[in-house]
Amino acid sequence: MLEPGHRAPDFVRLDHRGQVIDTALLRQKGPLVVFFYPKDFTPGCTREACLFRDAYEEFCSESVSVIGISSDSDESHARFAQRYQLPFALISDQKHELARAFGVRRPLGIFGNRRVTFVIDQEGMVRAAIHAELSMEAHLQGVRRAIGELLKKPAATQ
Repeated sequence: MLEPGHRAPDFVRLDHRGQVIDTALLRQKGPLVVFFYPKDFTPGCTREACLFRDAYEEFCSESVSVIGISSDSDESHARFAQRYQLPFALISDQKHELARAFGVRRPLGIFGNRRVTFVIDQEGMVRAAIHAELSMEAHLQGVRRAIGELLKKPAATQ
């Protein structure tokens, strides 16, 4: 798995709305949060996505972009985003190409369907890699801490 100090792979993909997501362009605006999650509509993944949704305005005010990635289809992502009013891009990784590029593996070395969040700086370097399978709040707290360090301000608590 990519760890802090490693270069994150850039990618260009269509999101669940059919919009082009180019991470190199997003990074020009500010830090990038990429979170891999196991499955749409499951309790933990819904909780995690909603935590990022609830912090989305805070992130936007700091020029932080957010992308969620799972192996679900674009259609599933569209229903998931609509039901929970998710304002950020959701990307389908059915062939686990992005999971492989980021080194996101389940136990026994199988790619995909693991809960890992990366904070990537404007130069494309991983600044944080949060891998807490059961604590969705740990992902948000880790992102806030990393963004605070990047922007040289204390992380907000909630």
